[in-house]
Amino acid sequence: MTNDSSSRIAAGLREWLGGAAPGSRLPSTRRLVAEYQASPVTVQKALQMLTAQGLIESRPGVGTFVRAARAARPSDYGWQSAALGSRQTQLPTTSAALRSAPNDAIAFHSGYPDRELLPERLVRAALARAARGDAALSRPPVAGLPELQSWFAHELGGSTPAGISPPTPSDVIVLPGSQSGLSSIFSALAGSGQPLLMESPTYWGAILAAAQADARVIPIPSGPDGPDPEQLDRAFEKTGARLFYAQPNYANPTGAQWATGRSEQILDVVRANSAFLIEDDWAHDFGITSNPVPVATRDDSGHVVYLRSLTKSVSPAIRIAAVIARGPARERILADRGAESMYVSGLLQAASLDVVTQPAWTTHRRSLRHQLQSRRDLLVSSMREHAPQAHIEHVPKGGLNLWARLPDGTDLEQLTRGCERAGVIIAAGTEWFPAEPAGPFIRLNYSGPNPGAYPEGARILGRTIDRAGS
Repeated sequence: MTNDSSSRIAAGLREWLGGAAPGSRLPSTRRLVAEYQASPVTVQKALQMLTAQGLIESRPGVGTFVRAARAARPSDYGWQSAALGSRQTQLPTTSAALRSAPNDAIAFHSGYPDRELLPERLVRAALARAARGDAALSRPPVAGLPELQSWFAHELGGSTPAGISPPTPSDVIVLPGSQSGLSSIFSALAGSGQPLLMESPTYWGAILAAAQADARVIPIPSGPDGPDPEQLDRAFEKTGARLFYAQPNYANPTGAQWATGRSEQILDVVRANSAFLIEDDWAHDFGITSNPVPVATRDDSGHVVYLRSLTKSVSPAIRIAAVIARGPARERILADRGAESMYVSGLLQAASLDVVTQPAWTTHRRSLRHQLQSRRDLLVSSMREHAPQAHIEHVPKGGLNLWARLPDGTDLEQLTRGCERAGVIIAAGTEWFPAEPAGPFIRLNYSGPNPGAYPEGARILGRTIDRAGS
């Protein structure tokens, strides 16, 4: 007998169940075998199907019965409110950048590159090799695989100018993604109630991590060339802060890249205030018309805590990043990571190391640069032609995003809803501000799927902006 026979029996029994009262006993297996001319095994499979669907229940030694319908009652979790107490900080549940979009939508909202921009063959081969190796069954060191620590240290140290000591592998802590690294850094180095300076606008995940650490965020306005060093110095002096979080290369969401002179001025301010610069180099692999030079390459005294991620450039499924820090700061971050997750999957570490040490990785990055440039330029030209109301002040030299200012008075909520009804998903800029937004902005990702739809997406966006502002 086949599964079709068991499905036929199940269908017949469902009809019988439709007219049976809850608690009624089903015919015996012997009777069903005779009625349906089937084997006992096939009858049992049919009964198992109905049991899995919640239609019948078996009582060992008694028989099989029609399951009684249970009246649904609302769950009461009120006791938890009393047990947990009031929340000190209201945290958002998720970001627009993490939303799933229908396959037929024009998706400008995501924070991740489309699959066709990833080194898929390298990733699949690396995962297969890692699964066959020791990493699949062994516990890695707490700070990370030594070979991967060495790779991260060499990547940063290769750009270190003469006279500056490059980082060593022992300065590296491997992380399960940069988001967890930010949480540990803010928790270990800032702490509850302490001031934390932060570029504005900036990465929404950093704002979330700071809130989770209960740090007191102080926004520092930042433009296409970075923040004003004098304003930063005054903020340090006024607040007593000892941490400044920033993205000097291809900032999310604005795409800004600090000039070399600006980087040196800001590093001087940080040093003068005996503070730390938390440098988030999330887009290191996404240069287009420039190359990223981390501020950390010019510091060997422990003032820069450097964060580098492979999650977006290798694969979102391989969440691997690293923090490079020196002195007591490193030990505090490592202690926090140990309390949080003990160690990072050796399998994922081995796979990521495999990918970035293959000769084809360099070839992939060269190709990626050209693909990002064509996508960026297509979206910029589409926006300028079809949605000129969305002003793009700065065309980024790298990264994944465009940052556009909308006309004053634009209702962002109405805009995002209207775009979504028309099949275009965008991210309102509100969540990228640590405090009140400086105006109505949207962030558009040019690394999403189906770049051929960018002109149509811009056309829809332009029409919807007009309606949202009227």
